[in-house]
Amino acid sequence: MTGTVAGEESAFAALTEGHRRELHVHCYRMLASFDEAEDAVQETFLRAWRSRDSFDGGALFRAWLYRIATNVCLDMLRRSSRRLTTIHSFAEVPWLQPYPDRLLDEVAPSDDQPDAVVVERETIELAFLAAMQVLPPRQRVALILRDVLGWPAAATASLLATSVAAPNSALQRARATMRAHLPARRAEWSAGEPSAEERALLKRFIDAHQRCDAAAAVAIAAQDIRITMPPNLLCYEGLETIAPLIERALGADRDGDWRLVPTQANRMPTAASYLRRPGDAEFRAFKFDVLRIEDGVIAEITTFGAGLFPAFGLPPTL
Repeated sequence: MTGTVAGEESAFAALTEGHRRELHVHCYRMLASFDEAEDAVQETFLRAWRSRDSFDGGALFRAWLYRIATNVCLDMLRRSSRRLTTIHSFAEVPWLQPYPDRLLDEVAPSDDQPDAVVVERETIELAFLAAMQVLPPRQRVALILRDVLGWPAAATASLLATSVAAPNSALQRARATMRAHLPARRAEWSAGEPSAEERALLKRFIDAHQRCDAAAAVAIAAQDIRITMPPNLLCYEGLETIAPLIERALGADRDGDWRLVPTQANRMPTAASYLRRPGDAEFRAFKFDVLRIEDGVIAEITTFGAGLFPAFGLPPTL
């Protein structure tokens, strides 16, 4: 009996594992936290195993897992009771975390969307994630299932256990809220990789910091640049405010020397920074800077701690 159960468990795990990454991205869109999405996927697989007898198999296995994952996220959101009514900057979303592009690229096209770009920039960029936090949970579900995953209205209504009219109404309200909170130029962004211009500006950003050239770092910043540092509730706006901070970080009294590695988070150009403090022989993982670039300059920097360096495939020291 034990061997039978173990074999069944192994077969079920193999079946669910192929959907892990896309479910993780789905939960991340709902929760805006990489770590919480990990917890949600683990809970999804546990619930799926416990209720496996209720699933009759077939081609609807993926949709069944999405149903469970969505309900897990709804439960987590209800328990947290966190929701914004409006948002000015990422400083108001302290649970926001970056998502490594190298893991986004693991999401494979599904049988029902074989030719789709599964993780488009518009649906994973930090501005989208932050705007989602303004939506009530069921509006988030309607927007993600209908507009991001392309589910029909009837399937969305079934998942939410409502009439078809209810998720349609939720979707319209969600779209209106998102339009009010997202940059007008989002539609001009590329679907996937950062553009050549963005990669070139990231290179200049890295070069300026490694040379500790504050003037060069300031020269590539917009006049109305904004810097936030989730989970810290800090928001710095305008070059007049931010230039002295850059000069302090890169000047003679800085904390040490910098080495930066180019990477990508949320389909955006990103620099992973290592700091070697005085007296230390190694550069140690310190932070991520995710760049939003507009009109050839850096319009926004979102700085995250070093906790997710392993998820980005980056070593703890250089």
